[in-house]
Amino acid sequence: MTTKILIVEDEAKLAQLMIDYLSLDGFDCHNINHGDLVIDWVKEQQPQFILLDLMLPGKDGISLCREIRSFSNVPIIMVTARVEEIDRLLGLELGADDYICKPFSPREVVARVKSVLRRSNPAPQTHNNEVVSEAKPPKNIIIDPDKFIATVYGVELELTPIEFRLLDLLSQSPNRVFSREYLMNNVYTDNRIVSDRTMDSHIKNLRKKIKKASEGKIIISTVYGVGYKMSF
Repeated sequence: MTTKILIVEDEAKLAQLMIDYLSLDGFDCHNINHGDLVIDWVKEQQPQFILLDLMLPGKDGISLCREIRSFSNVPIIMVTARVEEIDRLLGLELGADDYICKPFSPREVVARVKSVLRRSNPAPQTHNNEVVSEAKPPKNIIIDPDKFIATVYGVELELTPIEFRLLDLLSQSPNRVFSREYLMNNVYTDNRIVSDRTMDSHIKNLRKKIKKASEGKIIISTVYGVGYKMSF
């Protein structure tokens, strides 16, 4: 079955370039150049993937992403020329699965689309080698999932839902290395598909917050080529 991709882009030449390259790889592409036309088309045509520009006439990409996520889990890659918006896109947790910055190589777009699609249809995994121990977090970390409160050395942290679940998971097994794949599969509760770079950004933000609160006593380390671990 051919994958139907919606390209929401108002720059005609750029949209056609993406269509040409994606079509060569067998994707069925459709372009919409105005934000106000997107929602009805998505509901009616149910594409399997969306490339969504941030700046559009009519509804902007952020509003569209929020609205689409209210009724669909279709993979979405945000496209933006505004590099300063990247942290905001991730921080707001709009539900996008990845982002691409303009200018970009059309081959990169194809590669990123394929990568997200692979993650959206993963092979069954047992994670036998990724069993989380039943150990509880050290006493200097207090996590209350019911109240959504996390404190480190008595300092209450301001965390996003993803950061909260990351802290909860990492702190359960001090010094244990968690792969990015395992973290991605276990901290998202809505089956969202995300890229390694998105997870890295969440880890980076969480690392800063707990390091500041613990005065450097708690560290999230990167184990290159493997994943992350929390040390005390």
